[in-house]
Amino acid sequence: MSILAGKKGLIVGVANDASIAWGCAKALHDAGAQLALTYLNDKAKPHVEPLAQQINAPIFMPLDVTIDAQQDALFEAINSQWGQLDFLIHSIAFAPKADIAGRVTDCSREGFLTAMDISCHSLIRLAKAAEPLMAQGGCILTMSYYGAEKVVTNYNLMGPVKAALEATTKYLSAEMGPRYIRVNAISPGPVKTRAASGLSDFDKLMEQAAAKAPLHQLVSLDQIGELASFLVSDNAKQITGQILYIDAGYNVLG
Repeated sequence: MSILAGKKGLIVGVANDASIAWGCAKALHDAGAQLALTYLNDKAKPHVEPLAQQINAPIFMPLDVTIDAQQDALFEAINSQWGQLDFLIHSIAFAPKADIAGRVTDCSREGFLTAMDISCHSLIRLAKAAEPLMAQGGCILTMSYYGAEKVVTNYNLMGPVKAALEATTKYLSAEMGPRYIRVNAISPGPVKTRAASGLSDFDKLMEQAAAKAPLHQLVSLDQIGELASFLVSDNAKQITGQILYIDAGYNVLG
């Protein structure tokens, strides 16, 4: 029997078929879950709509997390159609190019606040909106990266932002635990996505990670999706407040 049969979840952050959020969506759909997907804007919609159709997503709506009205409309639709939510996957991150391209020391206040708002505080907003729909408990997942823990060349501003995201994960898990809502972060190794291609020398970073990791390989989108499927399932009902690495062991070597 599919481990997610009967479960309903929202995935935020599918940009195209090479995004981590899509790797999760495919795996969760294959495991039996019903999914709601969002797209950022009209420009992104043509890239995401065929994917939503591929998994027969009954809810497919725009969501720019900086627009409160869009979030409100999304959760109203989920409540109206499903009346519940079993899991939420938050897989979005953004920093202005001018700020992520240089030193953290040189980033602007506006760039820092934008990156923190979209990449971190949006998790808090979405978790708060999801909480009433998780009356029987649930699971919230977000996506981090090793650069939150150690300095990674060219990761720059996103390092402090992801560190804040990981701390937020832990605090949310403590606060939402009494309602049996689990909150965890997945920290994949380098994955070639469109977002990652914006980082300088990312191909070199992937080569170094594969060479250094104990398993001498890179993680795939499918493997990240498989971990997400496990974490939102009842098989992981005692796992919360964790940062779970899926990086062929790279993080243990420092």
